Amino acid sequence: MEAKQQGETKVNEAVSLPAILGRSRSALARAVTMFENERPGADELHAGLASHLGRAHVVGITGAPGAGKSTLIDALLGALVARGRSVAVVAVDPSSPVSGGAILGDRVRMGEAASHEDVFVRSLSSRGHLGGLSRAAGRVIDLFDAAGFDVVLVETVGTGQSEVEIRDFADTKIVVCPPGLGDEVQSIKAGILEIADILVVNKADSPIARRTYDDMRALSRLRRRPEWSVPVLRTVATTGEGIDDLVAALGEHAKAMGKGTRVARRAATPQASTSTSNGASSAASPSDDSSTGPRRAPAPHASDDELFEAMRAWRAMGKGVALATVVRTWGSSPRAEGSLLAVEQGGSFLGSVSGGCVEGAVISEAIEVIADGKPRMLEFGVSDEQAWEVGLACGGKVQVYVERVG
Repeated sequence: MEAKQQGETKVNEAVSLPAILGRSRSALARAVTMFENERPGADELHAGLASHLGRAHVVGITGAPGAGKSTLIDALLGALVARGRSVAVVAVDPSSPVSGGAILGDRVRMGEAASHEDVFVRSLSSRGHLGGLSRAAGRVIDLFDAAGFDVVLVETVGTGQSEVEIRDFADTKIVVCPPGLGDEVQSIKAGILEIADILVVNKADSPIARRTYDDMRALSRLRRRPEWSVPVLRTVATTGEGIDDLVAALGEHAKAMGKGTRVARRAATPQASTSTSNGASSAASPSDDSSTGPRRAPAPHASDDELFEAMRAWRAMGKGVALATVVRTWGSSPRAEGSLLAVEQGGSFLGSVSGGCVEGAVISEAIEVIADGKPRMLEFGVSDEQAWEVGLACGGKVQVYVERVG
């Protein structure tokens, strides 16, 4: 009994807050395990990190399978370390169907830079969690932020159209595009543009990469943001080509948009006590402070009464409001005809019309509708064949009508 108590004390000391703040590698490793397995003491440890958050630049790296995300991260690691930055990597791997653990496909592609003393790499298993991350990812990001790493790189699993949870955690979102993403998949590219702060066409030495690069530049010009113009960069991660430009773009975005944006969103959302363990609120509220940026946590189960009550509350606060309605679907669509999405001018929303990247595109269009008062009929979708080519399970189309209310 005494030996058991001594062992527990030793473990607790190893994951103590001072050890984490001192960036003890053993303490960090044990803390990640505590969060991932939701062990006793995990909640208390996470709560203790709160006053130390907001310093790290959290960079999300997402994209379709085979785009070269892990190799790109390895190249980024080398470039950042060479500039004197300390870097933590959260690499979310698909779950093993046998053990449930991470397959570690991401980790094995990271080379010499991953062993540097100022680099800490941890793979997490998605464990069936949808959205491209794992349930514990938010807490692990907080851990590395509190530990004083300058940059936290978060790699999602290979994603399709709907795995966009990274937008709730990253200050800067990099979407990595493989060569050959053609004009026929407009809905996917629209969704990617809504998520991305930086678009990267990797494997740029491919003969077909130029077409992808030109397509992305054309579409990025159509969807300019007032506060940030999304750059489209070309890289060859295996040789390091374009990596310096990518590092420079990361610095420019951090300077323009700031760091710790996820922390600011939580501070502006008192109702976050209903959040899941990864720190993301389960629903957007009409009381959200839009000054911290769009609040886009999913709320697919809102009833019509809840949705219209939110709209009334937003309008009472003097905010412009738009309503999006699914008027027609073809093939496989995650939302039924008649589904509703209410959006206020700051980007807060309630309801759902797609549950994926299309949602982001509709929210963006709704904000424009609020501004100019002109209703829009939007259509998104791909065929089953096109969906298979870019890693989606199936195709489908949805037609959405967006109008200003009041």
